[in-house]
Amino acid sequence: MIENSWNPSARPEQISAFAHHRITVLEPDLIRVETSETGEYTDLRSLIVVNRRFAPCPYKLEFSEKFITVITDRARFFFDYKKGRVTEVELYGNRISVKKEINLPGTARTLDFTNGYKKLGRSVIGEHGVAVLKDDSVLIDERGAFTKRRVNGIDEYVFACPGRVRALKLLYRLTGKPPMIPRYALGNWWSRFYKYSADELTALMTDFRARDIPFSVLMVDMDWHWTDVKKRFGFNSFDGAYLFRRGWTGYTWNDELFPDYKKFLRDMHEKGLAVGLNLHPHGGVRRFEAQYPEMAERAGITDGAKVPFDFVSERARKNYFDLLIHPYEKDGVDFWWIDWQQGKRSGFKGLDPLWALNHFHYTDSDRPERRGMILSRYAGVGSHRYPVGFSGDTIISWRSLKFQPYFTASASNAGYTYWSHDIGGHTLGNPADDELYLRWIQLGVYSPILRLHSSDTVRSKDPACHPKAAKEAAEALRFRMRLVPYIYTHNYYNYRDAKPLIQPLYYKHTEREAYSRKTQYYFGSELIIAPVTSKTDKKTGLAKIEVWLPKGRWIDIYTREISNGGSFVTYRDLNSVPAYLREGGIMPLAEKGRRDTENPECLELLLNPGNGKYVLFEDDGISNGYRTGGAFTKIRTAKQGKELKLTVLSYGDTGYIPENRTYKPTFLEGDWRLKECIGATETDGAFRPEDGRMTLIWERFDAAE
Repeated sequence: MIENSWNPSARPEQISAFAHHRITVLEPDLIRVETSETGEYTDLRSLIVVNRRFAPCPYKLEFSEKFITVITDRARFFFDYKKGRVTEVELYGNRISVKKEINLPGTARTLDFTNGYKKLGRSVIGEHGVAVLKDDSVLIDERGAFTKRRVNGIDEYVFACPGRVRALKLLYRLTGKPPMIPRYALGNWWSRFYKYSADELTALMTDFRARDIPFSVLMVDMDWHWTDVKKRFGFNSFDGAYLFRRGWTGYTWNDELFPDYKKFLRDMHEKGLAVGLNLHPHGGVRRFEAQYPEMAERAGITDGAKVPFDFVSERARKNYFDLLIHPYEKDGVDFWWIDWQQGKRSGFKGLDPLWALNHFHYTDSDRPERRGMILSRYAGVGSHRYPVGFSGDTIISWRSLKFQPYFTASASNAGYTYWSHDIGGHTLGNPADDELYLRWIQLGVYSPILRLHSSDTVRSKDPACHPKAAKEAAEALRFRMRLVPYIYTHNYYNYRDAKPLIQPLYYKHTEREAYSRKTQYYFGSELIIAPVTSKTDKKTGLAKIEVWLPKGRWIDIYTREISNGGSFVTYRDLNSVPAYLREGGIMPLAEKGRRDTENPECLELLLNPGNGKYVLFEDDGISNGYRTGGAFTKIRTAKQGKELKLTVLSYGDTGYIPENRTYKPTFLEGDWRLKECIGATETDGAFRPEDGRMTLIWERFDAAE
């Protein structure tokens, strides 16, 4: 996972050192400022920052009685001698106070037991373009060992980027890119904190398939291993913390529930499901675990005491992965859910054990033939290197639902773009509200990850358990699977171009409404989503949604409602949420009936007629080959008068594209007939290109003709 291009040492010519401070110009719109009473500084990696070797950047310094002014071709940074930091930045002639600048919201460590709003941390995006990233995290030396900072002082990175995506590009260059996750993770996840047996899970997955409700991931919560350890082993698992009364930490399969776990894993894979298991590693390895004898021997423990959890020691980490993790991966476990809830202390001062778990678990799982993935909690800026994020156990309420789209979109400001929520909420609140359940699933459809999950004390998230919304919930889950080609493409552009799948409206628009419409967001480059986060009217059966759209011609992909932008009110029944495709928008969907996440043989192209371009990305969905290649399909539309030209051109590693790939255009507005077909053959309205390219010319007509 460590990229060859990472180098924590900045170019010497970009560094200006003085008696008690050092300034490094990384980019015209990004500088590093350090202060030190001893004149010592660091060029090591930190938990947050991994790379400072940027391209050469011209700059000059001006000195006055109060400031050192760093001048680049994009900004002026005013370093205050007395305060030891940059206090003002000049952008395009405007002098901005760093202290008074409004920092756009970032994200939070967890939403555990949140019921509505939660305070969010800082981001690297300021309302006027200025933001400061403070780095006081633990350092990592050349050997990869943790090391303390030798001196007290300031270590800050000052961003001067009016462009939101530009700020993210700089952040990713500084702290590492968000890697792509496996394609299967973009489908539907089934998860529940519940004591399932292998037979029950197999029957449930079979039943879902019979009901045409598709899933691509199965999460097995903590009951895959022994939890009632006192009853079974006579072992008092209570060690002073509530979490361990039930044996939350465990590594031995419960053979009463899973008598043949290897067969269970094989059966799930045959059903097309990737399998993840939950971990609470805090309790270490105790003597009732199957792996205990060898773990204790390697640790030099002879008195039956537990082998403590330790992710600071390289030797202890090696034993952990060699004996606890890798054998189960060979048996068929695809990834791990690291459910750390035990605080921020570790055996190394300042090192968050959650960060260590995320880092070492992810890097261990990331291999050339298999890209890494974990499900875990957020450990601060830089956590985007270790997707996917588990947001925690929210209260089941309309307030929680309303907060989540804002929370997810705002997290992009801190570079954290793969939040996974407990869709439907986790506990307490109102689990019997079928309408709330449905609206949460509909939000999940337009989220980075759609993972159904709940406590064992509330109603299952199976649509059948919510009869008033069962039909609509099942249809939403089917549509999510059709969205995978679109989502996967935008996850690639997040990796390559720092363009998150989920973006606040103010990434592209400066109007006041782009900031005030907190639940709306861009879903990829083509769509604006306005989730339904309030109940329907009892009399009309419709929910009222206030929407703002930028100027242009937008079409709702469900109702085909047309808007020319501005503020307006729309009403929806249970079947849909407002999802507006921009003018010239091109939205690729897997064919109807698709129930897996593989590259589809037929792509339906939803079109809002106009001038547009969309470049689809595809690869094998599992290896790390995306870092060097993949297949691209450029889809263009050009509209002139009543004529629209649609062109398709594939290039790159086109072997990833199914040999008989067809494209089926669907016009969301107007009546169109094919006028000319060049380089393609047609079957039932679907077109197969010859040699990876085709041109279709359509003509609009009046249906009355």
